[in-house]
Amino acid sequence: MKLNWNDIDTVLLDMDGTLLDRHFDDHFWLEHVPKRYAAKHRLSLDEAKSFLYSHFRSQENTLNWTDLDYWTEQLGLDIPLLKQEVDHLIAVHPFVVEFLLYLKRHNKQIYLVTNAHSKTLALKLNKTRIGPYFTGIISAHELGLPKEDVAFWTALHNRIPYRPERTLLGEDSETNLSTAQCYGIKYLIYVSRFSSTVKPEASGSYTSIHYFSQLIPPEGELEVTLT
Repeated sequence: MKLNWNDIDTVLLDMDGTLLDRHFDDHFWLEHVPKRYAAKHRLSLDEAKSFLYSHFRSQENTLNWTDLDYWTEQLGLDIPLLKQEVDHLIAVHPFVVEFLLYLKRHNKQIYLVTNAHSKTLALKLNKTRIGPYFTGIISAHELGLPKEDVAFWTALHNRIPYRPERTLLGEDSETNLSTAQCYGIKYLIYVSRFSSTVKPEASGSYTSIHYFSQLIPPEGELEVTLT
């Protein structure tokens, strides 16, 4: 795939796993929450994990999946407070800032488009300080639809001006890339190194990158070749 930045006006970027290391989220939901839940309900860690993992899976591809208020009510735990206990794990992936600076230098419209809940957004943007790089920040919770729903992209188009045929989307979710493709977004990039603790695997359906440095052309050029 050849990517020429002259052909792109707008860049939509996911947050967790795409710009930020998903190790934080995986550790939080798969280890930290079960540990706290087990302690509260006097369960073994394995019992807590079995119950919670099943409950988590039941809400996949819905807004509840990332709704901190929903999980606070369901689990009887202060989820935003628990996130602060492990917020030292929140980290920006390598080369993300360099990529955002490249986009700003070339006058691209840059939007952070995420399923993350507003309380998660506030915590992570405060921790990482990447907010000022974006033209705008949109949470799926504002639109009432998750990115897994094709209708999300129509709702997004009603919120921000972008031409799908001149838009690039960076995501660590093949499902979300698929719904965006159905809507007509042309340039679809799968971020395979979504976690620093998981071995990256390229997508079988979409152009894949490990790092955003792969999208930055050599000095003085506007085109990159991706495999």
